[in-house]
Parts: sequence; structure tokens; C-alpha cells
Amino acid sequence: MQRAEQRGDAAERSRSTRETVLRVDGLEKTYGQGDGAVTAADGVSFDVERGEVVGVLGPNGAGKTTTIKSILGLIVPSAGRIEVCGLDASEHPRAAYGHVSAMLEGARNVYWRLTVRENLSFFAALGGQGGEATRERRERLLEQFGLSGMADEPVNDLSRGQKQKVSLACTLARGTDVVFLDEPTLGLDVEASLELRRELRRLADEDDVTVVLSSHDMAVVEELCDRVVILSNGRVIADDTVTDLVDLFETQAYRIETDGPVEDRTRGILDERFDATGWETRGNRTSFEVTLTDDESLYDVLDVLRETGSRVADIDSQDPDLEDVFLEVTDRAVGSTGAER
Repeated sequence: MQRAEQRGDAAERSRSTRETVLRVDGLEKTYGQGDGAVTAADGVSFDVERGEVVGVLGPNGAGKTTTIKSILGLIVPSAGRIEVCGLDASEHPRAAYGHVSAMLEGARNVYWRLTVRENLSFFAALGGQGGEATRERRERLLEQFGLSGMADEPVNDLSRGQKQKVSLACTLARGTDVVFLDEPTLGLDVEASLELRRELRRLADEDDVTVVLSSHDMAVVEELCDRVVILSNGRVIADDTVTDLVDLFETQAYRIETDGPVEDRTRGILDERFDATGWETRGNRTSFEVTLTDDESLYDVLDVLRETGSRVADIDSQDPDLEDVFLEVTDRAVGSTGAER
């Protein structure tokens, strides 16, 4: 978490001096007409600065995919404005999308009949890249993703994880200002996933490449992203640094361990008053978790245990992470607006 805090502080200090490379203003997308119409994006707005890594998150049906595909020009929005590097994407689509590359999960992002090296050369050429610098970038990407030994093999002959690596390498081969990545670590082994995270941070920190990331892996998002934009029901419900969001929803959460069993009567009191969860018994120790509200304190829990004859052996404070924040934010949004679209 310390690295995320350091990135968040640095990002906040430099936001006022950075160039806005992506602007989404009032994006709307409705499918169908009349009573059967479904609004997938409902006034989505956010900006992304050069060199930022921004996570776009949301539960299934939140409008995340529609928003990203609208930004990329794969879906025509019903209303709103999208700018890429100062260019209106609807008025100057070719010029605007020349600054963008993307890897979409679940889609064929490369040509499987071509070799790995041919794919990298092809996608670099699509972006107008050529010459010695492009060849050096291609070889560096092959080495970085462990693809050098299979560079002349058709992509169709590779494993799923290897195909994912090729897709990532081809996305980066164009050298664009903005890179969209949907589930980039899917299918990667631990080592390859760590290498990818390091490379994405390097691209952002050293080359000022802007990364827009969508993933269900909150650990990846928390480690990589400077900011997160959370969607629910087609709307932006949170847009802030990871550090500030976690701090905002920081709660008094504790895991308490007792020396000896906890009677059923005591469990019932703790469950009813403090919504105790995660009960475990190991040997002669029993443990559980409580999350306290503003009008409750740890001493109230300890009083219940003492009055019922249970002795406390250990207490650990439980710090929230981005997954806790995500669940809290989306639960609140669904609770206030009804069922998720």
C-alpha cells in the first residue's frame, strides 16, 4: 500500500501541471427505444492526464464496457463528447485514434496465422512506426515478455498465456500516447504478471504513456493505478486516487482472538450487536471479525466478552483495501438507486 500512497501523492502534486490527454464529457448510450430502451451509459464524465494510470471499474452491467468501447469508437454514443489529445473524436476520428491503442479481453487482438514477430511489425506499422527505433522496441518487447524463443512461430500454435503476452506486446508496439488494457494479466503466470506491472509503471513514470486499465483483479488495480473511476448503473459514482478512496472508507475493523471457546450465547450477542463474522476455532482459540460504526467502539465488544467470561488473547486491526472500497461504494450506489442495470 505504501507504493500506492507515494504514487497518489506524486500524482496529486503534478495533476495541475499535466496535459489532459483524454476527456469524456456527458457520455450517454441507450440501446433500443421506448419502454424497452436500456441506458448503459448515463452522463459519464472524467478526464485523464498524461502519464496517469487510471482504473475504470464497475460490477457487471455497470456500463464499463460500453463506456470504454464508446471512447475507442467501437460504439457510437447517443450523446456526449470525447477528446483524445485535444482532438474531438467525432470530428477527427482518424487523427484522434492515432493516439490510442487497445487490448480488449475476450477478443482476438492479433492475427493468429502470423508469427509473433510479424504481428509486432504489423501493428507498429499501423501506427506509422518504422525504422531502427521500431525494430529495437520490437526486440525489447519480445525479450520483456519472454517471447524471443518463439518469435518466428505462428501465434495460433502458442498457449493461451503466450497469446496474451503477444497481444500485450502488439498493443505497446505502436508507441501511442494512450493505451487501453482490459484484463491485461488474464492468463499470465505470476512472473509474467509482475513483469507487466513493472513495465506499465515504467511507461507511465518514464515515458509519460497514459494507461486506462480495466480489471477485476483489485490487487493489480491497487498496485498500478494512480486513480480509479468507479461506475455503477451507467454513472460515475467515484473518481479519486486509490489512497484517498481507501482513507475515505477506512473503518474500525478488528479481528479478535479469544483464549478458549466462545459460548453460543456470546456469539449470538456479538452477531446481533456488531454483525460479527468469520468465526474460526483452532485448538483452544476462537477468532472472529467485527466492523464498528461511528457510534460503537472496540471497548463495547470487549465488555461483552468480559461479561460473558471470554478472555481476549489477541486483537489485530484490519486495514481496508481497494476491494473493500469497491464493494462498499457499489453497494451504496445499488442501495440508493435500486437494482443494477
